[in-house]
Amino acid sequence: MTDEKTGKRRLRSQDWFDNRDHIDMAAIYLERFMNYGITPEELRSGKPVIGIAQSGSDLTPCNRHHVDLAKRVRDGIRDAGGIPIEFPTHPIFENCKRPTAALDRNLAYLGLVEILYGYPLDGVVLTTGCDKTTPSALMAASTVDIPAIVLSGGPMLDGWHEGDLAGSGTVIWRSRRKLAAGTMDEEEFLQAAMDSAPSIGHCNTMGTASTMNALAEALGMSLTGCAAIPAAYRERGQMAYRTGRRAVELVLEDIRPSHILSREAFLNAIRVNSAIGGSTNAQPHLMAMAKHAGVELKPEDWQVHGYDIPLLADVQPAGRFLGERFHRAGGVPAIMSELLDAGKLDGNCPTVTGRTVAENLEGRAATDREVIRPYREPLKERAGFLVLKGNLFDFAIMKTSVISPEFRARYLSEPGREGTFEGKAVVFDGSEDYHRRINDPALGIDERTILVIRGAGPLGWPGSAEVVNMQPPDHLLKRGITSLPTIGDGRQSGTADSPSILNASPESAAGGGLAWLRTGDVIRIDLENGRCDMLVDAAEIERRKGDGIPPVPADATPWQRLYRKTVTQLSDGAVIEGAADFREIAKTPPRHNH
Repeated sequence: MTDEKTGKRRLRSQDWFDNRDHIDMAAIYLERFMNYGITPEELRSGKPVIGIAQSGSDLTPCNRHHVDLAKRVRDGIRDAGGIPIEFPTHPIFENCKRPTAALDRNLAYLGLVEILYGYPLDGVVLTTGCDKTTPSALMAASTVDIPAIVLSGGPMLDGWHEGDLAGSGTVIWRSRRKLAAGTMDEEEFLQAAMDSAPSIGHCNTMGTASTMNALAEALGMSLTGCAAIPAAYRERGQMAYRTGRRAVELVLEDIRPSHILSREAFLNAIRVNSAIGGSTNAQPHLMAMAKHAGVELKPEDWQVHGYDIPLLADVQPAGRFLGERFHRAGGVPAIMSELLDAGKLDGNCPTVTGRTVAENLEGRAATDREVIRPYREPLKERAGFLVLKGNLFDFAIMKTSVISPEFRARYLSEPGREGTFEGKAVVFDGSEDYHRRINDPALGIDERTILVIRGAGPLGWPGSAEVVNMQPPDHLLKRGITSLPTIGDGRQSGTADSPSILNASPESAAGGGLAWLRTGDVIRIDLENGRCDMLVDAAEIERRKGDGIPPVPADATPWQRLYRKTVTQLSDGAVIEGAADFREIAKTPPRHNH
């Protein structure tokens, strides 16, 4: 719509503040903004009103520095001729929210949709960092479809413990094994964890936080080079300023998420995830983001488009280094440049810069080949997620970039049966059961055992918990066996180095095959053919179904009940059933409120 006074495209916020057909409503909308000093001239000027979706708070330490970064975002918005309006989003803190932060992604999405739709905002800067703040923000931006741009907060500086790099999360999983093996005491365990968090920012490993912010950039929703800048670097404030400026330009140019988030952009993100050794949590999050963007992603896309991509980033947990050096080596643009030159990216995809992917990557080659390898000289040839199915589930993934030489030699290298392994299952119903019984000698756990955890999916936990990366019992750790094959219907931390089979769908609580597995059953894992089956007669499985689905905890809060009633499976992104029906809703202004 064109404004009669200016001849320019009429902005969404003008329906609130400069509505000549409803001057009484405009007065209501304007009046209370006056009480902190903003002027009616500003709000009625036709300048873009840009929201700053503030994810930082004391409850979200990984994102807390956005409280300060927002000042530079405001400067950028003002200098570009916009009006900044900052507002809080629902806090999501991966490390601390119980029973799991996965519950909060859909809740934060819902809240942000209502804000972006129901308030006079022409565009928005999405501040992200901790794992689920990124997908929830992009899910909401796609649903409403106003101009949007992601400003990630960046990783912490590299952590060090006794002269060795201490990566957030990763150092805990590795130290946990040492503690159980008796080679580390409790005080050293705690100190190693503390040493991994030396500054503001999110995880400095390629965990879910770094992964999802890298994928936001790969999708074209961040300025080039944004994702990997450490939170404490001066460049982070400069990026905040430039992001604020660009947010205004996006409104003036009417560039919206629907113009950027195509199937080709999502396939680019899948390939980038493989090359960086990204988190397995990328699978449900990208699926959810694609669903809300109206893009069809299939579970098999992870293998068809991502499995053959080599590992290029030597970053923990799949590699050696941390986020600070990854940034100095060239970060996400350097990875994407390698993929583009190898013909593995669609360089024609548009981005929030106003330029294509290929144009953004000009002159972005890696500067440190120890950290970012050339495409033809990778750390691993095939680093993507292996997609599995069988009578235990219809879909699960395995992160192949973290398969160690020791693990491959022990389980996947039998002559004539390479990539295939059979073992006895020991089944745990939730993490409490695992922690209570893992060291029980009566279970007879040895190096040929497959650890299975169920009741950990979206319905069972509820929310899907990061519990699949189970460590072996203490007696095996003392023998130097640091990992066993593990399977589960939950997730695992993006900072974990376990080659687990996870995100199994349908989950046990939904009647998936894991519900009918029993301790002592033999499981065959066949990576060559993408199969994972319990070697149990079909008639016996049918008999076991008469026992009913293993019980799960009752709803503890109203949201848990609503979540369970509406959530889909991890293979589908664990989204709210029916929420993806709502897209580009900003096209129709909401009804007046008086």
